[in-house]
Parts: sequence; structure tokens; C-alpha cells
Amino acid sequence: MPLQVSDYTWQQTKTSVFISVPLRGVSVRDADVFCTENYLKVNFPPFLFEVFLCAPIDDENSKAKIGNDTIIFTLYKKEVAMWETLSLPGVEKEMMQRIREKSILQAQERAKEATEAKAAARREDQKYALNVMMQIEEEERKKIEDMKENERMKATKELEAWKECQRKAEEQKRIHREEKFCEQEKQIEEERKKFKHKSHTRISASRNLATKATKVFKRRNSENIFLEKLKENSIPAPRSVGSIKINFTPRVFPTALRESQVAEEEEWLHKQAEARRALNTDIPELSDLKEEEKNPEWLKDKGNKLFATENYLAAINAYNLAIRLNNKIPLLYLNRAACHLKLKNLHKAIEDSSKALELLTPPVADNANGRMKAHIRRGTAFCQLELYVEGLQDYEAALKIDPSNEIVQNDAEKIRNIIQGTELKS
Repeated sequence: MPLQVSDYTWQQTKTSVFISVPLRGVSVRDADVFCTENYLKVNFPPFLFEVFLCAPIDDENSKAKIGNDTIIFTLYKKEVAMWETLSLPGVEKEMMQRIREKSILQAQERAKEATEAKAAARREDQKYALNVMMQIEEEERKKIEDMKENERMKATKELEAWKECQRKAEEQKRIHREEKFCEQEKQIEEERKKFKHKSHTRISASRNLATKATKVFKRRNSENIFLEKLKENSIPAPRSVGSIKINFTPRVFPTALRESQVAEEEEWLHKQAEARRALNTDIPELSDLKEEEKNPEWLKDKGNKLFATENYLAAINAYNLAIRLNNKIPLLYLNRAACHLKLKNLHKAIEDSSKALELLTPPVADNANGRMKAHIRRGTAFCQLELYVEGLQDYEAALKIDPSNEIVQNDAEKIRNIIQGTELKS
């Protein structure tokens, strides 16, 4: 129970009350002051100073000063008067409790009002800041719009000026073409006149030549009979036999040029080249590989080496790229299934084994080993998923391919025992 402080002093005027309370060696930080218009309390454990004021005070403007192990209160009276006593005389415990509770409620209401006032002031400040920001943004937007409008008008003027220059240039060209056309017409007219004059002279000359030729023909006609006999006697000997080599330009399509359609063939070749380029661009991983490394067989060997070093993820990446280049090689799916088994990707191992079995058709002696591996790997994945019936079916299919394989026989027998319940599931 706290110790009540009774050695305090107080003085008053008609408007103020001064109270001095000793702290008695207690740290200033440990003092808790609570004041309302009818109640004053200072709690500094283990001491307690409490007074129920006989008249109300202005607690909002009242002051408390702590220093030199003393608290000095300056309380301002609400009514100008001299108090007979500082505290109410004869206050009962119930009344004290009611005053305390009322004071606490008043303090809470006042704190709540102050909090709401601060929140309202904060909202007003935010609203004002938002309005100012919106106004600034509106001014900036208007400035940007004005700049855009000015630039648009400037560009429009420049475009109109350019169009005017183009129109003038076209006009000049048209005038120049008309002048040139007139000059050409004059030249053509002059050449036509010259040609008429020349043709007239040629006609007259040709007539003269025709008369002369007629006379000569009549004179020489009598000599033609003797000339024909002489020509028959002077016929040249037949030509000697020979061969000429002809080299044709090699063509993609082995058809004769008269039977082929060159335009359609060239278009087909162009589309084939585009398709090959598109295939390479669809696989971005190929851009970092050399030309010989873009071979599915090379990627399969690379995946096998990575599998041997237990780098299963890298091996899967190599098999994935090889499958994207050629998805008809069953060994790629079979080897990737082995990697998935090592990584416990059991469903993917089942998918790859099934795909390998689809490609290993028809069943012949050359693919027997691959089919047996596919059945064993798929059966192993089923058993690890505790699907023992499906796993046993794959092992029995592998035994049909190689009945003398003792390892497969032992594994199949273990699966039968698990199904029959004679052996605990491991």
C-alpha cells in the first residue's frame, strides 16, 4: 500500500494556487502526474500524493515543474476567489472513488477528443496536401498539353510549308515537261520533213535502178543455162561426222526444263529454307551450340556421360534438347526414364517408358533389349508407387522377352509375394 505524502505546502492568490510536493529521493522519471479540474495525484512509488480540490481549476493551462527533488504545481482557478482549504473536508471513501472514476473518465474523454482532433487535423492536412498536389499536377498537365499543342501547330505549319514547296516543285516539273514535249514535237516534225525528202529521192533512185536491173537481167538470162551446168559440176563434198558435248546446269528437281515449273520449285525451296531457320530460332538453346553439337545423337551421348557421373538433371536437359530435335528416337525416352527413376520422378519415368515402348514397334529381335529395359523401368516405377499389380505385369512382359534372366525372375517373385501378403512392403 502506498504511503501518503502529508508534508506538502501550498499558497494561493485570487487566481492561482501553488503547491510544492517533495519527492523524497525518488527519480524524476518515476514520478507519474495526473490532474483534472477537481483532482490532483502524483504517484512516485512507494509514495502517493493525492488531493481532492475544493473548487475547479483550469487543468489545461495549469503547469507542473519538477526539479531539486520537488514538484511545484501552478494551478489556475476557474473562479476568482480565495479558498478556505485546499482539499474538500470530510470526503468519504465512496465519494473519493467516484471523484477518481469521474476524473479518469474525463481524462479519457479529453484524450479521445484530442486524438480525434489530431486525426481530423491530419485528414485536413492530407486533404489540403492532396488538393495542392492535384493542382500542381493539373498545372503540369496543362503545361504539357500546351507544349504538345504548340509542337502540333509547329509541325502542321512545317508540313503545310513542305506541301507548298512540293506543289511548286511539281508545277515547275510540269512546265519543264511541257516545254520539253514541245521541243520534242518540233524535232519530230523536222525529222519527218527530212525523212519525206529522203524517201522521195530514194524512190526516184530506185526507179532508175529498176530499169537498169531489167536490162541487165535480160542480158544475163541467156547465160544462166550455162552457169547452172557449171554449178552442178562444182558441188562441195559432205561434212565430216563429229560430236558436241553439252553441259547442263545442275537442278534440284530432275525434270526437263519444258516439263518443270521453275517458279513453283524455287518457291518450294525458299519455304523449306525458311522452315529450317524457324526450327533453329524456336529452340533458343541451339544458339550457344556449335553446328556439330546440334545433332540428337551427339546430345544422347552427352546425356549418357552425364548419367554416368550421376549428374541426372544435366542429363535430362541434354535428352530434352535431343527430343526437341528428333522425337522419334526411343533410346532418348528410355534413358530419360532412367534419370527420372534416380530422381524419384516416378510418373515421368512411367510416361517416358511408355513412349519408348510406342516407338519400339514392331517387336523384333533388334529392339528386344530396349523393350525389356522399358518394361523393367516402368514396372520399377509402378512398384515404388505401390502399384504392384501393374508393376508385375511389366516384369512378366520383360520375362516373355528374356525368360532366362534370373534377376528379373527374382524381382517378379518378390512382387508376387508382396501382392499375396507373404512379405512385408519395404
